[in-house]
Amino acid sequence: MIGLDTNVILRYLLQDDPDQARRVNRIVERQLSEENPGFISLVTMLEIVWVLRSLLKRSASEIASHLEGLLAADSLEIQNEQQVFEAVFALKRGMGEFEDALIGAVNVWAGCSHTLTFDRRATRLPHFQLVL
Repeated sequence: MIGLDTNVILRYLLQDDPDQARRVNRIVERQLSEENPGFISLVTMLEIVWVLRSLLKRSASEIASHLEGLLAADSLEIQNEQQVFEAVFALKRGMGEFEDALIGAVNVWAGCSHTLTFDRRATRLPHFQLVL
């Protein structure tokens, strides 16, 4: 397994730098496979979303589409893939921010009954409870 940094994944998704895109495409097409996948950590997933939303001004729908492509790739292994999938689902449905949905999903995965928050918007997501 080979770890992949945020900038590598962004070049692959966006194809916005011809030289770097060519190099990362070659890696994805020739080096990565189901048997030898590229690994994308939760931190990398969060950075990808931050860059797409904050710097590149992509919509929630566009971000969800990019993330779904990563989730569908047989040659990539996503840390806590099921929880990332749940967060993408919440983002697509307008239920909340990807980051909040991921926090909630990972907390449930870790055995938490719910997640406390001061963020009223996050309470639209399952398993969040407002601190009163």
